[in-house]
Amino acid sequence: MSSLPPYATVPQRIWFYAFRVICGLIFFFLIAPILVIIPLSFNAEDFFTFTPKMLALDPSGYSLKHYQDFFTSQDWQLALRNSLSIAPIATLISVSLGTLAAIGLSQSHVPFRRAIMAILISPMIVPLIISATGMYFFYSNPYIPIPFYGKLEIPITLTGTRTGVILAHAALGIPFVIITVTATLVGFDRSLTRAAANMGAGPVTTFFRVQMPLILPGVISGALFAFITSFDEVVVVLFVGSASQKTLPWQMFIGLREQISPTILAVATILVFLSVLLLATLEILRRRSERLRGLSPG
Repeated sequence: MSSLPPYATVPQRIWFYAFRVICGLIFFFLIAPILVIIPLSFNAEDFFTFTPKMLALDPSGYSLKHYQDFFTSQDWQLALRNSLSIAPIATLISVSLGTLAAIGLSQSHVPFRRAIMAILISPMIVPLIISATGMYFFYSNPYIPIPFYGKLEIPITLTGTRTGVILAHAALGIPFVIITVTATLVGFDRSLTRAAANMGAGPVTTFFRVQMPLILPGVISGALFAFITSFDEVVVVLFVGSASQKTLPWQMFIGLREQISPTILAVATILVFLSVLLLATLEILRRRSERLRGLSPG
């Protein structure tokens, strides 16, 4: 951690402390709304505000009933099961396709690789409502126009199916995998793969025995981002999903719009702690990746 040198001038000292105060205020501005949700989730009443008993720190003003409602309610558990069944499969597809795309685009001889990269990461740039609308019309239309051919008829439509939701979430997660794996490949030593080939290893063996262990932190980081994207996504599910594919964010949206259920506070608290755990995992993987590439001391 950098400290103020003893020969610093008065303006430098003022900026040194002012910068930290500004950073602290920004941090508080970002974190305060999240911290308010946590104590409210233990409210003994069905309110979204602090009750007099809570402000007086009366134990009777606090309760776990909202958490109990989350774990016992059929609607919430159905939404949780859907999220836990959709997100892992979408993550697996995103990691598989995104890792292969990142490795291919890292080769200098690939033509138009910058244009291809821009197209592949476009789901991160395009507003989600536009992506959701496009996916809805694409999935619901059984005819796909093909240039110089006509139209290709698809026997089934993916709108309102679990497969459609999984593919849509996979498309949203692929850009995150591509970016994290590409960043890991920046410091990758290509001579390792050439040495493995000289020793008689095939492309598949070289990938799993040499390349994969070194880029694994980037792959896992991309997988975590893809999982979070799928687990927290609600707009695309509203367009391409149905009531049987109701996910946890969709149920939270319904709870705010129709039921005004305080159980949302308990669910939000659980998701906050889950996000903190995933961010800590990402930081550990980032440091491990830097050590493997020799960018930081062990």
